[in-house]
Amino acid sequence: MENPQQAERLLRDAALRVTAPRKAVLMAVQEHPHADTETLLAATRARLGSVSHQAVYDVLRALTDAGLVRRIQPAGSVARYEARVGDNHHHLVCRSCGTVRDVDCAVGEPPCLTAADDGGFVIDEAEVVYWGLCPACQSAPAGR
Repeated sequence: MENPQQAERLLRDAALRVTAPRKAVLMAVQEHPHADTETLLAATRARLGSVSHQAVYDVLRALTDAGLVRRIQPAGSVARYEARVGDNHHHLVCRSCGTVRDVDCAVGEPPCLTAADDGGFVIDEAEVVYWGLCPACQSAPAGR
């Protein structure tokens, strides 16, 4: 996110009260895609000085509920947050180092995949996680 004014506009457009912690956390998520809460806490503290863990958790919950942030949690991983919302993209996750990267929709229009049996559900999202080794881990010496 280029500036605090953009963060303010996004918060207002989502009918959220504009506060310094909300702006700082939203900007941190924009600047650190797929970051965990500890990384976002450090980035927020670097911007604001002092902010509690609980404040960051509360802001992340509010931003997620408002649709400004997406929470993902690949199996075996801590929760991570991203600002890429509004599309049904998926993720590549490295089994070795845990790196997460975005990958566009598998095939077709969202929700990208059609369930063989929808069980009467109206499906609006499909979550796909591709697992493997990132380029850095593929070229790392064995035993790393």
